[in-house]
Amino acid sequence: QVQLVESGGGLVQPGGSLRLSCAFSGFFFSSYDLSWYRQVSGKERELVAAITRTISSAGITNYTDSVKGRFTISRDNAKNTLYLQMNSLKPEDTAVYYCNARDWQGLGYWGQGTQVTVSS
Repeated sequence: QVQLVESGGGLVQPGGSLRLSCAFSGFFFSSYDLSWYRQVSGKERELVAAITRTISSAGITNYTDSVKGRFTISRDNAKNTLYLQMNSLKPEDTAVYYCNARDWQGLGYWGQGTQVTVSS
């Protein structure tokens, strides 16, 4: 059974940085497509960034337009961990951030989320 645990959220001023981590418990971490989503209360969950599985090649990354050039998604297969480096944070980045892991059959798993608040 796959378990995901996010950490690294908190309160940061506009223009600041945070790095989110998502610890993966289970097998064959490198075979999962991974992504970060965020959700504001009352709104739908939004895909922020994704990175493909890395069995035979380096992961391919993709970002929603609003975070391109500011956020970087990465994975460390040796540590079974997914990261999201967030720079130049804006108040509109405030949300609960969730990591997601999807296996080759399309079965997805979610973490419990971590709150990010960007405010002065």
